[in-house]
Amino acid sequence: MPFQAGDPAPDFTLPVTGGGTKRLSDYDGRNLVLFLYPRDDTSGCTREAREFSAAQADFGHCRTDILGLSKDSIASHEKFIAKHDLTVPLASDAETDLCERIGAWIEKSMYGRKFWGIQRTTLLIDSTQKISRRWDKVKVDGHVAEVLQSVRAMEE
Repeated sequence: MPFQAGDPAPDFTLPVTGGGTKRLSDYDGRNLVLFLYPRDDTSGCTREAREFSAAQADFGHCRTDILGLSKDSIASHEKFIAKHDLTVPLASDAETDLCERIGAWIEKSMYGRKFWGIQRTTLLIDSTQKISRRWDKVKVDGHVAEVLQSVRAMEE
């Protein structure tokens, strides 16, 4: 699987909520939590985004920014943010280029129907733009606390 701990983080330029774009280089000198999630306004994705939003100040104290990413459009992200009072920015990978390079764009199956979608994945990228840690097949319960614990361990 591409982009494991120790690898340089994948470069990106993506549109984000609030207008404009974000690039990997925008986070130079700071850590970045890049969390990939399947879809706006679904139960697990909503819980994850709300928990990252609630912990945003704690991450900030550790010089760490948070960026959510899904295939959904910026318009969908803006509605998602407004509906759930989210504070973390969300990026759109409508063409799934970054998701594919990360290895999070996978074939899924539900009720016997196969389809392609994003596997919930989180990358912790350090201040030198290297991957410090990767979580695949993320379960929402306890995930944000685990990521924060890893960020704090990097600061020691």
